[in-house]
Amino acid sequence: MATLIPAIGACKSRMTGGERRLAERFEEKFEDDYLCWYDVSIGDKTRHPDFVVFHPSRGLLVLEVKDWKLTTIQSIDKQSVVLSTDHGLKHELNPLEQARQYMYVITSKLERDPQLVWPSGSLKGKPAFPYGHGVVLANIDRKQFDEHNMENVLPSHLVICKDEMTPSVDAEAFQKRLWDMFPYKFTRKLSLPQIDRIRWHMFPEIRIPAQADMFADSGQKEIEIPDVLRVMDIQQEQLARSLGEGHRVIHGVAGSGKTLILGYRAEHLAKMCQRPILVLCYNKTLAAKLASTLAAKGLQDKVNVVNFHAWCVRQLKAYNVGTPPNDSGIDAFFEACVDKVIRSVDQKLIPSAQYDAVLIDEGHDFKAEWFKLVVQMIHPDTNSLLVLYDDAQSIYNGPEKRRFSFSSVGVQAQGRTTILKLNYRNTAEILAVARAFADDLLSAKDTEEDQAPIVQPMSTGRHGPKPLLIKFPKLSSEIEYLADRLASANKMGMPWNQMAVIYRHYGIGKEVAQLLSRKGVPFEWQQDKKKSFDPNHDSVKIVTMHSSKGLEFPVVCIPGVGATGPNAESAEEEARLLYVAMTRATHELVMTHGEESVIAEKMGKAMGALDTI
Repeated sequence: MATLIPAIGACKSRMTGGERRLAERFEEKFEDDYLCWYDVSIGDKTRHPDFVVFHPSRGLLVLEVKDWKLTTIQSIDKQSVVLSTDHGLKHELNPLEQARQYMYVITSKLERDPQLVWPSGSLKGKPAFPYGHGVVLANIDRKQFDEHNMENVLPSHLVICKDEMTPSVDAEAFQKRLWDMFPYKFTRKLSLPQIDRIRWHMFPEIRIPAQADMFADSGQKEIEIPDVLRVMDIQQEQLARSLGEGHRVIHGVAGSGKTLILGYRAEHLAKMCQRPILVLCYNKTLAAKLASTLAAKGLQDKVNVVNFHAWCVRQLKAYNVGTPPNDSGIDAFFEACVDKVIRSVDQKLIPSAQYDAVLIDEGHDFKAEWFKLVVQMIHPDTNSLLVLYDDAQSIYNGPEKRRFSFSSVGVQAQGRTTILKLNYRNTAEILAVARAFADDLLSAKDTEEDQAPIVQPMSTGRHGPKPLLIKFPKLSSEIEYLADRLASANKMGMPWNQMAVIYRHYGIGKEVAQLLSRKGVPFEWQQDKKKSFDPNHDSVKIVTMHSSKGLEFPVVCIPGVGATGPNAESAEEEARLLYVAMTRATHELVMTHGEESVIAEKMGKAMGALDTI
């Protein structure tokens, strides 16, 4: 069955009858390696072909679908058509010419990429795959087409008629109708990297920015066509484009692209919604990163990005309800703010239905009463909610966490959930150690139908250096070694802002900051209250394990593995924190420890997973 993007269930309501029937035939008559995009804009000028059909050996085909009847067509030539409508005569472009122009937009983009064109010969500079265009006349059969000599303006081999796209039509005959539209055919088959390059050029919105670009100086110029291109995979793209109205829940492993899909969804909604869009997460570091990313897209006026507790404080101040006294510590203050917002919404002091959509990252760290509050903030006209979830990364509230069903908190998740298992962030080596270390956390558990399941991450097979776990006699020796590793990586060309030191306890973070300062290594430490945390600054990031969630860096160093501290959690919670920290590394992971501990011993055993790679 072909992959239709968006999924047919998400776009049926906006399809014409003919478009819907054609989409159904694609799903029924095509094999799994066909991709079919419906009404998806191509390039930067928001052109919308009805269908773009792609096959790695057959090629690329643009189709325009018309539900015209013979009685509707008043006149037609090779450039235009005059239609009789309820509102009088209507002039349109000939659909074949329309499809040809769309095809030209696509090929002109692809011809700029040396990896997608013939390097020599008579086709030098032309796309290295077949391409064509055609028309589907959904309400005119072949006999009518022939009797009215329509082939004079619509060549017969470039047209599919009503009786050639019925459910009973032979799959091979249906496919042959399409492939006869190509002016030439090749025997070669495109590679997966070439397929991704085609998608990268056609659909800029699915591009994944490289980490270097995310943290680069604003004055740095982007390479026009990089050698290595990263795009959403097919499942991610289909999911991102298929998120329709109502509530949606995505259960995804670390590194599966959940936040990428959230950003795509926010950008899409910003073009449609009248009221503001709210993006909530738990930790403020991730909120700062998301806000920076969306602001770079010019969405800061339509999309509000904030961590949950800060949003509660803003609500109390915005509606002049007043914040509770801050005399019992910051944690108690924020919890009191949450309680006061909940009461104020119940008492109508703070209005509900403020947003056209709410998108929640880190849903695994949200409490039941938070969900109940947030659901009330969505306007009933849109009822748009997206929750991103990975229970293996649930690292807050410790033993106080309670499992609850989504339905019990007002989230309509049944039949509206998607699971993402592929981990794209980590190399196979990093993921193998992380999985082996967190095997207890990732073991399957029985859940209700609309509870969040534990999902085992799967590697995409990307390889890199093996993670290191090194023992030192004291913490200062650990940090000295890691600082030298960072400096060496920088000398080899690794920018400072692509490296991070992730620590568990304040004392470790303080010692790291002091040593990096003495060695002249530029850094940003989260504890420095004098300036805000800037993900774009070219410096090593020193972040806590809690605040690292949602971030990623090519090089990650973790000192003091298993070290005890004043705020130590249970062994399971400490393991969750370390699992989150390990899976921030996209390429290289270096861990150090001193004292023996249950966690350090467990990590040592996990390193044995590298023997299987």
